[in-house]
Amino acid sequence: MTKHLIYLSVPGLRARDVSDASITPTLHAWAGAGVLAEIAPSFPCVTSTVQATTWTGTGPEQHGVIANAFYDRDRKEVEFWVGRNGMVQGDQIWDAVAGAQMTSAVWHAQNIKDAAADFIITPEPIHHDDGRTELSCYSKPDGLYDRMLPNLGQFPLQHYWGPLAGIESSKWILDAAQWLISAHDPNFHYIYLPHLDYASQKFGPDSPQAIEALRSLDAELARFAAFVASTPSTQDAVFLVVSEYALTDVSGVVYPNVALHELGLLRTREPQDGSVIDFENSRAFAMVDHQCAHVYVSDDDVDAVVALFREMDGIDSVYARDERSDIGMNHARSGEVVLVARPDHWFAYYWWLRDADAPTFARTVDIHRKPGYDPVELFFDPKTKSIPLDATLVKGSHGAPVASGAQRGAIVCSRPSPLIEGGRIYRDTEIKPLVTGLLGL
Repeated sequence: MTKHLIYLSVPGLRARDVSDASITPTLHAWAGAGVLAEIAPSFPCVTSTVQATTWTGTGPEQHGVIANAFYDRDRKEVEFWVGRNGMVQGDQIWDAVAGAQMTSAVWHAQNIKDAAADFIITPEPIHHDDGRTELSCYSKPDGLYDRMLPNLGQFPLQHYWGPLAGIESSKWILDAAQWLISAHDPNFHYIYLPHLDYASQKFGPDSPQAIEALRSLDAELARFAAFVASTPSTQDAVFLVVSEYALTDVSGVVYPNVALHELGLLRTREPQDGSVIDFENSRAFAMVDHQCAHVYVSDDDVDAVVALFREMDGIDSVYARDERSDIGMNHARSGEVVLVARPDHWFAYYWWLRDADAPTFARTVDIHRKPGYDPVELFFDPKTKSIPLDATLVKGSHGAPVASGAQRGAIVCSRPSPLIEGGRIYRDTEIKPLVTGLLGL
């Protein structure tokens, strides 16, 4: 047990990435001194869902975070990257930490705003009417982010996602955690470090670029660990590194909305900036997220939609109505039909039948108006000052249920503990009791 636990959420990290000391010497040393295990995340293996599962110890059928987005049937809108903690149903780690008279800090997690943690920093850019975006972050308590600015500068949002994504964002997060340790010394840190995601999606999880990303992140962890070890109050700190998911190589793309459009079930309207989905009047449309798709379907059309997708190449499984319980998706926010891609395919949100009909925002970095996650945003073309409409560029994805060792993530604990067994395969529902146990709660 420890009074200082630093939880590093590192999507894309695999056990084999930790085994080579020439690539990840810091992680390798932690695993050698402590424990290396594996984790098989719940479906869908995407950030918002896996984070909510680790915080609550329950699956999406209970906590309600069915993907990084969902369709709000009352508002007739797809809600992507909602941000508010009210989305997560059930008691969370922060509640247990507070109940033990200890303090917690959360860095850049999803659906974390207004959570019970004592300290929270997460991106919240300010969008002005003239099109300008002002860098800023949500913070708890109020004013915390402003207090950090003289030492750290603005969070580099441009390096957090999109064509300029890179190590700068993860470096800033770790620098900010150092600042908070010096100023407030929380007992528990939850730190989201997304750096491995970028190269793995763009070039593939085993590409030279992905290996270089491992080296860059490990170097930042070494710097952070040196600070923690040199700070008297945190010299006893334990590092717990948990991967949210592992990525797989992909060679194909599935376009469920195009299929629904061709069948006449998806309808569009024509505002000034191109064709967009008419959610209210469509009989079926898909909200896609990596290798998971929620298809929102009128009751009379469910059977036709199921038949359509069961015959489609690149789709592994189709679940409708009560069948959704088989994959923990029988929740009110879920689509009437849930699709699972094969591990070598992923779902693109495109619905247009001709590129000329695509809306203007399809060619921009826009994480809110697209009814699906769009990794093609990583491929910004400086010549056209836009992103291409070519989903086949993407080489890595995640989200499908874990069916092989290639899809399992890593768990690294820097100190041996009877609470965590080396070589074992854990579920993400086991992470909350593991964290509370390490803290002695």
